[in-house]
Amino acid sequence: MSVGAAVRRVRAYGGQFLLLAVLTLVVTLLISGVPRLVNRLAEQGLRAQLNSEPAERRDLSYSTTMEPATSERTAMGKAVERFDALAADMPPQVRSAVTEQWYTVETAGTRVVGPDLAARKLLVDLGLRAVPDIQRASTLVEGAWPSETYVPDRPIEVALDVDVAGKLNLRAGSQLRIGRADDEKGTFFDAAPLVVSGLFRPVDRANGIWDGLPQLLQIIEPVGDGQPFVAVGVVAQSFLNKRAAEGWPVQTNWRYRLGVDRIDARTLDQLIDGLQVMQRNRPPDLTLTQGADVPLRAFAAQINAVRTLLAVIAAGVLATLAGLVVLAVGLATRRRRSEFVLLRARGGGATAGARRSLAEAVLVVPVAAVLGWWLGTLFPGAPDPTTPYVIAVTVLVTLALPLATLAVPAGGAARRDLIRVRPSARRLTVEVSLLLLAGLAAVLLRRRGLTLGEVDPLLVSVPVLLAIAAAVLVLRAYPWPLLLVSRLAARTRGSVAFLGTARASRAAVAAPLVVVVLAIGTAAFCAVVAAGVDASRERAAVQIVPADAVIRGERFAPDTIDELGRLPGVRAVTRVLFEDDERLAADELGTDAAIGQTDVLLVDGSGLDTVARDSQVDVSVPAALLTARPGPGPLPAIVSPAIAADLAKVGLKDSAFISVQGQRYEFRVAGTEDAFPLLAANNDRFVILPWQALPPRNTTPAPTSLLLAGDALDPEALRVAGDQGQERYQRGGAVTGRERLIGVTVDTRADVRRELGNGGANGVLAFGFVAGAVGGTVLGLLAIAFTVLAGARARGQVLSRLRTLGLSRRQWRGLLLVELTPLVAVSVLTGALVGAVLPLLLNPVLGLSAFTSGVPVQVAFEPSLVAAVLALGAVALGFAVAVEALNNRRLRLGEVLRLGEES
Repeated sequence: MSVGAAVRRVRAYGGQFLLLAVLTLVVTLLISGVPRLVNRLAEQGLRAQLNSEPAERRDLSYSTTMEPATSERTAMGKAVERFDALAADMPPQVRSAVTEQWYTVETAGTRVVGPDLAARKLLVDLGLRAVPDIQRASTLVEGAWPSETYVPDRPIEVALDVDVAGKLNLRAGSQLRIGRADDEKGTFFDAAPLVVSGLFRPVDRANGIWDGLPQLLQIIEPVGDGQPFVAVGVVAQSFLNKRAAEGWPVQTNWRYRLGVDRIDARTLDQLIDGLQVMQRNRPPDLTLTQGADVPLRAFAAQINAVRTLLAVIAAGVLATLAGLVVLAVGLATRRRRSEFVLLRARGGGATAGARRSLAEAVLVVPVAAVLGWWLGTLFPGAPDPTTPYVIAVTVLVTLALPLATLAVPAGGAARRDLIRVRPSARRLTVEVSLLLLAGLAAVLLRRRGLTLGEVDPLLVSVPVLLAIAAAVLVLRAYPWPLLLVSRLAARTRGSVAFLGTARASRAAVAAPLVVVVLAIGTAAFCAVVAAGVDASRERAAVQIVPADAVIRGERFAPDTIDELGRLPGVRAVTRVLFEDDERLAADELGTDAAIGQTDVLLVDGSGLDTVARDSQVDVSVPAALLTARPGPGPLPAIVSPAIAADLAKVGLKDSAFISVQGQRYEFRVAGTEDAFPLLAANNDRFVILPWQALPPRNTTPAPTSLLLAGDALDPEALRVAGDQGQERYQRGGAVTGRERLIGVTVDTRADVRRELGNGGANGVLAFGFVAGAVGGTVLGLLAIAFTVLAGARARGQVLSRLRTLGLSRRQWRGLLLVELTPLVAVSVLTGALVGAVLPLLLNPVLGLSAFTSGVPVQVAFEPSLVAAVLALGAVALGFAVAVEALNNRRLRLGEVLRLGEES
């Protein structure tokens, strides 16, 4: 077959082949480029999340206990040897992510005394640490580094951070003595001379070399009265080797830091598994401390959920594109039907037309596929192995046109606007089988579940099958209402309504309708799930902060509520007490009920209700907590279903005891709740007591959190008031001078809501929603255009005949609207309905609660979505009319009445 002839035919039917080429390009572009974009967004989200965490959280820290050295080698030599061995024993995926590593050997903090310390009455314990490479990470400010040459009877030389030395009133040359102290007896023994040889300043305080604990650049302040300051100084390696050989207890630490840029979002699961392997295979004489797996697990849960969601969206988009390819091939074949029939009539074989179509497709489709693949490689991000999929798509699209040509009947064209009232047995069997398959797949998916992050064939097939099944049902029911309307219209004056409904009821729209339903269903699915996630984030924010702000601390003085109430903008304040892991008791003596531990929450029912209403949040306070009053008998309590079941099992449902800040209170089960504000979403063991109904005791419970309602609250002012409330409680207690309090934390509901929507894999999630909604809408409009073009010539013939009979231009527009409106409305509404139902089916298996702090995502139907569907229907109808008008102008209606022209 001549290549030149094939080229000339491609030019002659350029529009049809251009459409096929564009669709091929789009498919291969999406297959090649979208995974890159997803990987890029995932990497950005992972880096943002890891960078928001303290860098030391990525450290893998091995350490020995503080004990005398047992090896014949020097302490530093042994540390170097194990330093390399520990790195070599790491799993490959962990070892490749390590970018920085350090090791140290140190002694325990020991009491130091001297005139400079005595001048300020400072009690100090000083640890001595050998830190290789410290001289390159710091600048000597005064004095000299400790000498590596060990000289007997020479004072121990130590270098200190300049800020640490200043706080301790030390300088280069300060003479000290280091030894053991007995604070109870006031004795100091085994003392040795020590001198501050020099002071240094770090070149970069963010360098990980300074993050060992205790830190070289900070002083640990006393935790109570009569307790010492704790600091760490740097000594020579030779000195530490000597002291270890003399039997001094030493501790060795090895730290390996995972680099943010070395962690690949695509292999997070393997990295997490590697960290677990390290924990299991830890040498028995070492402890392993690491917190890297916590943020990695959180991000992995999000990225796995979003990859699963993207698989559903991609299935809808690619199925729509496949449908558009089928429509384009069908339209091209239908336009050239007379050519293929003539070819057969002139003696051509049964495959002559197919060979001709194959030669034409080979000239167009592979070129478009390669171009789309190449454009996809220009997208930023790491590639996925998508080349086999691109090749498969290219082969399938290339073969689509010759296969369609083989289906062209050898005879003349038949009328396509006649629909049989009774479908054939073959078609009925196919449709019923399709419906059963879609239902069975949906049931299997719900019962079996899936593994998040993997492309499950059942998961990606269920949305497509359900959309096709819905389209089949609509096609079965579509003609009947229109036939009824057509009969009613026949009794009215005018021909526009009758002709329009009659033609609409006989339109052959099977394939185009399925494609439109797929496209609009994908867009609606994205919109509904996005709305559900957004609404669930609002509920999650209320779950965490059921007010405008919450102050969390250790214990607050009773007058803190009044002090907060006087701050600008504060309208209401209420108290809350939370204690975790309390054991339930069977009697007031504390006999263990043997049903495990539970969390306890004390709330002022009326106060919580007032703060929630003033904060305009939807918090339903149970009546048992709201109406409880002091009185005899057990307190009415709201408990979790698990606690209620355990209490009922041991016969304590009507009387059990729980300890709160050292006081034991009797309670009874007055109701159950699956969740409650201020408790974690996955907390399934809790007891909630009404604060206002507590019986009087010798001590009054102190709140650990304070909820506030107000406008324009100043977090810094709330933080100061909270810290002062903690300090007043500490000073006013029976025992003063206790441990230093940790500063309070202030969270506003607006900040919590913002954090839930930012960071992590939220960028990938938003990309999926936007791409799916926009892509589905655009492809839906394109499918509607195909639907219009499929029947354009037949409508052109009818219009030409009616115009000949006197139909006006205005009546023609009305006829066009009446004929197209049912088709467009049914397509858009069916697609929207499918998109709204799919989340109800798929939501339990998508794992989207990773984006809502564990709060289950609920499908949300908002009025704006209904308005969007109506607007989309109007746009689609206008687009269909515009396509029809443009096509009629191109065809020149007078030429479509030629004898024998296909209808």
